Formats: sequence, C-alpha cells, structure tokens
Amino acid sequence: MNSSAKPNPLEDIAAAAGAAAGEHVWMDVIQKMDEVYHELLDYEVALEQKNAALEESQQFIVSVLTSMSDVLIVCNRNGVIEDVNPSLLAITGKSEEALKGAALVDLFADEASRRRMQQHVAGHIGEPLHDCELLLQGRDNMAVPVSLNCTPRYNSVGKMMGTVVTGRPVGELRRAYQALHQTHEELKRTQQQLLHSEKMASLGRLVAGVAHELNNPISFVLGNVVALKRYMERIGTYLDAVHHDGEHAPKLRKELRIDRILEDLPSLIEGTVEGAERTRDVVDGLKRFSAMDRDERVKFDLVPVIERAVHWVSRAVPDTFGVTLDLPAHIPVLGSSGQLQQVAMNLVQNAADAVAGQTGGSLHISARQEADQIAIDFHDNGPGIPADNLPRIFDPFFTTKPVGQGTGLGLAISYGIVERHGGKLTAANHEDGGAVFTLSLPVVAIENRSKE
Repeated sequence: MNSSAKPNPLEDIAAAAGAAAGEHVWMDVIQKMDEVYHELLDYEVALEQKNAALEESQQFIVSVLTSMSDVLIVCNRNGVIEDVNPSLLAITGKSEEALKGAALVDLFADEASRRRMQQHVAGHIGEPLHDCELLLQGRDNMAVPVSLNCTPRYNSVGKMMGTVVTGRPVGELRRAYQALHQTHEELKRTQQQLLHSEKMASLGRLVAGVAHELNNPISFVLGNVVALKRYMERIGTYLDAVHHDGEHAPKLRKELRIDRILEDLPSLIEGTVEGAERTRDVVDGLKRFSAMDRDERVKFDLVPVIERAVHWVSRAVPDTFGVTLDLPAHIPVLGSSGQLQQVAMNLVQNAADAVAGQTGGSLHISARQEADQIAIDFHDNGPGIPADNLPRIFDPFFTTKPVGQGTGLGLAISYGIVERHGGKLTAANHEDGGAVFTLSLPVVAIENRSKE
C-alpha cells in the first residue's frame, strides 16, 4: 500500500451509509418480531378465555344431564346410541360404555315396543314423536313403562344428524297426577265449605225478617184454631142436647149461638188455609235458597228472585233503608235461582250496610238490555268505595266492615257464582255518588205459547 495515497471521501461515505442501512433493517426486524410476540400473547390469552368458557359450558351441560330425572338418549341417523345420561343408566343398570354404540331398539323390553321404535328409526326418524308409552328393559329384566318423546337434531347448516329421545317413567307421571288430583279435590272441598259458610251467614241475616214473616201467618192460624176449638165444644154440647132432649134444642141453639158459629166457620177455615199457604210459601223459599243446587241449570224468572231478596233483607234492617225497583215484567235466565238469590241478597245487604247510620239511605235497582245480556244495577246513595279498595273488592277475605260483622267472602263467592252462570259482576263508584254493583247475565228467549 502506498502510504502516501490520499484518503477517498466517497468510500468513507459509502461505508458509513452501508452500516447505517444494515442497522435500520435490523431495527425493523426486531420491531416486527416484537409485534408478532405481542399478537401471540393476546391470542393465547383469548384462547385460554375461550377454553375456560368452553369448559364451564361443558360442566354446566354435564351437571344438567346428571341432575335430570328424565332419561336422555342421543342417536345418529341409523338409530345407534351416541350418548346417554345417568338416569337411563340407573333404570337399565348398564354402563355408559355398554350402551354407547348399541342399537336404540335393543333398549326395549317387549316386541311391540321394539317394533314401534324400529318403525320410527327406519322411516320416520326425522318426524317428532310425542308421549309414546313404551316399555324399557330395566334392572333384573323388569319392564319399566316410559313416556317417550323423539325430536330430530340438526347441525349448523340444517342437515339432520339424528334424534334426541327423552322420556319419563310413567310411574312418576301417575304419582304426579294423583297428587294434582288430590290437591284439586281438596280445593273443591274447601271452595264448597266457603260457599256453605257464606250461605249460612246469609241465612243468619235472614233470621229476623223470616221470623217476622212466619210469625204473622202462624199467629193467624193459631188464633183461628183456638176459635175453632171453642166452636167445636159448643157444637158438641148442642148436638148432645139434640140427641137426648130435643125440646130444649132450639133454646140451647140460641144460647150457644150455633147459627153465628155456622156463619163464621167458612171464614175461619179459609183464613186458616190462607195462613198455612203463606207459611208454606215462606218455607219453600227458604228451601230453594238453602238447597245445595250447585249444578242446577233450569230456566227461571229473575225478577221474583230479586223481589224476594229485597223483601227478606228489608225485614232485618232499619225502616230508614228504602229500596226502589225499576225492573221489567220478566227476566228469563238459566241457572240456579237459589244461588242467584244469594247474590242478590248479598248485594242488597251490602247496600244496607253502606248507608247504615245515615238518614234517607236508599238503594235503586234497575235493569237495562245489553245485546244478549241483561245488566242489573244496584246503586246505593252511600259514601261509595275508596279508590284503593276497588281493585280488591272481590278478593276473598277482603272486608272493610268491623271484626265480627263480615267474613270477607260474600262478594268473592257472589263473583264466582255469577261467573259460573256465564255472567259478570262489577263494582264502581256512580257519577251521581254512591256505589253501583252491576250484575250482568245472559238472557234466554221467552217461549211463545199459542193459546189453544
């Protein structure tokens, strides 16, 4: 090398540029590697989260399948078992390994059940099967009746992959049905007892009015019978005199006023018959009211039923309570006159209680036709119903009366009676003041009878 050679500036610059370029490339490489590393870390974190969620879902599914009391069988399109749950293992007494890969039809105990399931697997596996009772082969060769449901299963693209069979031993269903039936019967007995209790309460409210109603004709009959007894003694004395001493008979006839007795006898007998008939009518009305005619469905006129309810309740309340009726001549309905009389009496009695203590308390009962129903309004001039109580007015045991003066069952039972008659019972506050209860019932056609 020539030591005297001069340095070349271009070579120095080129060398420096090359070194700088190589360093820049390595920096880019390191930066890219760092980015890839962070992406791998994020992907690993996301993958771990998804795996955790997947394990949690699998544990949830396993816990559900394990806790199921119903049997569960998953089959492919050929009817080969792919999966089962512990309930089926408990019934059959077989292991999961023994059942997986076996034919579905081999689970059944009798030929009829196997044939029925074979038909479903062979040609109708894509069709659902509901509540089909078949016999499974249980432990110790015991046949277990099971109600089965078969539903096809599909993959994400809609292709049918097989079927899912679920079932419940019929013994459990029968026990559940028996328990439900027993509960229903107890509820019916309780409802009947409540109805009877309210009816007895209604009868108790009638005692004062009915006692007065019966006392008049009975007193009339008793007075006539006493007079007849006295007359019979005189007639007996006169007849004895006629048979033994005919000469004194005319005189004795005048003294005993036999002619007056003979004239008075027809009216006494007629009055006695009338009093007895009035007593019989009152008793018949009570029998119609108190009869347990829950399922009675006869055609009758509602107008006399309402009139009778007003008459009896009015007898047991103060004279300051007045009732006015604005009803048509006839309201033909179908059902139980005794039960609807109980409803009418309850509404009249509630109106009387609402206006108790105020002067000029009154109840106005009117009727109006609404399509094929008749609506009967019971409008009193009391203080009305508080807005908070309106939604609960027909709830059982709800009452605003003091303790001992109301059971809270009257309106609830009346509501149920009206519903069973195909009608409706509503309560509201009238725009003119007071409360109004509306009884709506379907009316039946009045038969036209031609005179012969």
